[in-house]
Amino acid sequence: MKVIKFGGSSLASAKQVKKVFDIVMSDPTRRIVVVSAPGKRFSEDRKVTDLLIECAQRILSEGTTTDLVELVLKRYSSIANELNLSDDVMSRIQNDLQRVLDNKLNLEPNRYLDAVMASGEDNHAKLIAAFFQKQGIEAHYINPKEAGLFVSNEAGNAQVLAESYKNLSLLRERRGILIFPGFFGYSEEGDVITFSRSGSDITGSILANAIKADVYENFTDVDAVYSVNPSIIERPKEIAELTYREMRELSYAGFSVFHDEALLPAYHAEIPVHIRNTNNPTAQGTKIVKEREFTNGPVIGIASDNNFCSIYISKYMMNREIGFGRKLLTILEELGLSYEHIPSGIDDLTVILRQTQMDIDIERNVLARINQELNPDEVKVEHNLSLIMIVGEGMRQNVGTTARAAKALAKAGINIEMINQGSSEVSMMFGVKEAQEIQAVQALYEEFFVGVLI
Repeated sequence: MKVIKFGGSSLASAKQVKKVFDIVMSDPTRRIVVVSAPGKRFSEDRKVTDLLIECAQRILSEGTTTDLVELVLKRYSSIANELNLSDDVMSRIQNDLQRVLDNKLNLEPNRYLDAVMASGEDNHAKLIAAFFQKQGIEAHYINPKEAGLFVSNEAGNAQVLAESYKNLSLLRERRGILIFPGFFGYSEEGDVITFSRSGSDITGSILANAIKADVYENFTDVDAVYSVNPSIIERPKEIAELTYREMRELSYAGFSVFHDEALLPAYHAEIPVHIRNTNNPTAQGTKIVKEREFTNGPVIGIASDNNFCSIYISKYMMNREIGFGRKLLTILEELGLSYEHIPSGIDDLTVILRQTQMDIDIERNVLARINQELNPDEVKVEHNLSLIMIVGEGMRQNVGTTARAAKALAKAGINIEMINQGSSEVSMMFGVKEAQEIQAVQALYEEFFVGVLI
């Protein structure tokens, strides 16, 4: 039995919905279908979720939003009309959307926003179930509340509650194809609560765990996970297989193909995740598994992200000063700053932060407090850094990966501002100036992937 999830681009039009139908029907083990709200049909188009967010915000601030409601309904009606669905389908969607929009006075603003956003997936699930039924297939729209998907009461950041898995396991006993809306669950108080953005991936993973699926198939708009961002390297190598840990590291470092939070439920149940392309369903795709053969060399992927800054602190005999790190972290905490990494030596350390947190006043306060409370020999802030991460469980069994990477960057004339290897030994991070990010990624790709089969 498989859980299969389709993203917004896979369901953006009637043509795409027909592709989804064919994919589901081609494999009788595809029993639970998780759907997103309609995504973009073309580059200048708007996602239905984005329209709903603006709709909710405008209602909260101005009290009315007729034009946006019409745009949302037009997206659904264009799909329904091309699929020759009955008028009852659109009447139900219109009534359900209006009911959610009219509930403003009964909900706090963040709860209201969640309810309006979630209606995108919820109404699309009803439409798609109706299309399957029209084709003579036994299909059922499944309401997450009735199925027992209960989550923490954190608007926009729902966490699944343990009881949900037992509730959802009963879906195995249901007949037909089950169409389940992604992106949201219900609090124990009965409020709609959404996961973080791209949360339909999370819904699919939760369901796969609950029913102990053989595979969780995640259909999107790319043939596979690539070894590097295709906007940096033309036609990069596709990754046939990688581990949960490798995918988690790559997702954190900038890969956007798969929501990193979604790996957790599948990881706990050791369920393989198969990323595939709705527009090219015969493509091999990428499998995310617990373990794999390390036949490709030490590195499976390279990811990068920018807009970081660093706080460098040097103090002779720092390693002998009890509580130095705690005092530094207390300063950051009291100023509302979160950090990403803290590589350190015996007499110095570097704190890597998202640059968006550090305006001029906060930076001035950070430096003043560090100087006053820690009495360092030197403290300085470096701006406009990019972090480049090379990832691969094969690095554990290979000697010289750091040397190869450093040599490749040096050959390309790139100065390394910082190096940090994760304690898991499956990733290594390099800090470089933002202006050299693309050049650095290209140099590392040339070193680790040109001529290598993955």
